[in-house]
Amino acid sequence: MKSLKISFRPKLLDCFKTYNRAEFCTDIGAGISVGILALPLAMAFGIASGVSPAQGIYTAIIAGFIISVFGGSRVQIGGPTGAFIVIVAGIISQYGYAALAVATVMAGVFLVIMGITKMGNAIKYIPRPVTLGFTNGIAVLIMSTQFKDFLGLDMKTNPEDFIPKMCAIFQNISTIDAATAVLGVISILTIVFWPKAWRKRVPGQIGAILVGTAVALVFARFGWNVETIHSKFGEIPHTLPEFRWIEFDFSNVKNLMMPAVTIALLAAIESLLSAVVADGMIDDKHNSNQELIAQGMANIVSPFFLGIPATGAIARTATNIKNGG
Repeated sequence: MKSLKISFRPKLLDCFKTYNRAEFCTDIGAGISVGILALPLAMAFGIASGVSPAQGIYTAIIAGFIISVFGGSRVQIGGPTGAFIVIVAGIISQYGYAALAVATVMAGVFLVIMGITKMGNAIKYIPRPVTLGFTNGIAVLIMSTQFKDFLGLDMKTNPEDFIPKMCAIFQNISTIDAATAVLGVISILTIVFWPKAWRKRVPGQIGAILVGTAVALVFARFGWNVETIHSKFGEIPHTLPEFRWIEFDFSNVKNLMMPAVTIALLAAIESLLSAVVADGMIDDKHNSNQELIAQGMANIVSPFFLGIPATGAIARTATNIKNGG
């Protein structure tokens, strides 16, 4: 019987073989650009997942660092993503953040095992229609969770399930806040019509933040006050996250098994899809099993710093490549 040969070789080691000052300079520029994009995205994904914006930032810092250092791709950028929103929000609403932390660690262990047993090669053979249907379904669910804040609705209850949620939205449509809705529409239009020539250096999402902030300031002068991150969540911490032990409850392990498996599969699929897209952009080949190990390590460590699940992010990875990373 063949013994299992464990391979652990981060792509970073191969990068250092030919690394020079010119690449270092372009990496700094790319890092700044990705950081500017990742900051608001991390806060947004944290809020949408039911945690604080600071926890989204902590995830981007801790998990993003581990994925880059130990990953199997030269350019992959990791952090919190939209794919996890529905799962994370569901776990938190039912069991609380402590249970989410346990589920995330469990998912991280599953990912490491998948990488060690070389299951990364098998994931690449998942049929494309299945992947598209899966990701589009997640997109629809995420969209349904955003209508309340997008329109500024005053809803006493916000059901978890899709159909009851949509019914509740229509029942409370009369409570729409005009300033919030207008600002949301302006932000979407900014992203859609952001000049193509600027997108290589400044993504449309950043443009939406700049334009949206300016419009919100103008609204405030005319008495149209729009809720901000500060007014809703308070100050964002200015220090690095501190290590904290996870509150482990053995009674919830059985209930968290399926959510943990779901998080692991989501992280595996999204990270490897992102890595494949990145390979096509830079004409390279990633190590899928090493990438899974890194994703697992990131998700094991992240909850000890109040983080949430993380994976490779296509938009941030593409921004990194377009800016010379």
